[in-house]
Amino acid sequence: MIELVAFLGNYGRQYAGNRHNAGWLLAERLPFYSSLSWKEKFKGVYASLDGFRLSSWDTASDTETAGTAPDKIYFLMPHTFMNLSGDSVQAAASFFRIQPDRILAVHDELELPLGTASFKFSGGLGGHNGLRSMKSRLGTADFWRLRIGIGRPDHHDISSWVLSDFAPQEEPVLDQVLDQSSRALTEALIRGPETLLPEWNKKKIAP
Repeated sequence: MIELVAFLGNYGRQYAGNRHNAGWLLAERLPFYSSLSWKEKFKGVYASLDGFRLSSWDTASDTETAGTAPDKIYFLMPHTFMNLSGDSVQAAASFFRIQPDRILAVHDELELPLGTASFKFSGGLGGHNGLRSMKSRLGTADFWRLRIGIGRPDHHDISSWVLSDFAPQEEPVLDQVLDQSSRALTEALIRGPETLLPEWNKKKIAP
């Protein structure tokens, strides 16, 4: 089960629509986002939700599947900038006594094309500075990820790519990805992310 969800991104209005902030964009699509009360702590902002309340937003077709949501789930948006995300995540995990394998990071992913999303446990970091920071501070890469595909550019300037906004023609595809992924995340919190595998191992949502 997941007890802490960390949405990775860069803090500041100028970064709000960047590809690197796909995790924050997804957070705002969660069906229960408006009910969350955010507080400043852990070098960012965090909120909590009682696990039993998640059933109100359960959209899964298999309603007989038993839920495994914990009593309380915490949500975190680090304000450290991406490459120091682990400082915020480790502080929250330590305070609430949450083990790494019960943490899920929501982040952009260069290795997946736009229109694709993926749940994954552990494994490589794909050069992602936010994940690298989390591994360094948690002492392990054994945590869950919800990866939002942004694709690789046709040039070698990765920094400018991830710090650029989604193009207008990409927004309809992004909307579909965020909507479906937010519902999948809700289901993962209720039943456990492993129940979405293998369907969400690399799910093509939109062309």
